[in-house]
Amino acid sequence: MDDMPILERRRIEAQILGQVYDTLRERSGEKEAQAVIGEAVSNAAVAHGRELAERLGRPPTLKDFHEIMPAWTKGDALEIEVIAADEEKLDFNVTRCRYAEMYRQMGLSDIGHLLSCNRDGDFCVGYNPDMKLTRTQTIMRGASHCDFRYRMEPQED
Repeated sequence: MDDMPILERRRIEAQILGQVYDTLRERSGEKEAQAVIGEAVSNAAVAHGRELAERLGRPPTLKDFHEIMPAWTKGDALEIEVIAADEEKLDFNVTRCRYAEMYRQMGLSDIGHLLSCNRDGDFCVGYNPDMKLTRTQTIMRGASHCDFRYRMEPQED
């Protein structure tokens, strides 16, 4: 499964989670359905981050993260414009997001942010809790681009 492009994994997940979402919405309402899907996907993102960090065998850096980014862009899934990349920061804009396009085509644009966008910050929790994401806009929510700004901010004990 590691060889499968993440875009394809997200498509398969969305087919299943879309059905779960519809069922939850019918039974418990929109708010609860979004909360459950959001929590489940968040937990999966944290676990994925933790798994990749464990494979590395040491606390990942932003350089390590930059090196694994091709997993998310594979198959032209994202068009990225890197602004700055070093040990302390990784700044880039996503100028095309095929994840957003795919969710729209699947009729899931109302939960696309839960299925993909919200994973980004949650991934950091498992990968390296010192890695923080700031993002003020996304293509999924109608912006012209997504503005990713990652920083290393060591937690205070």
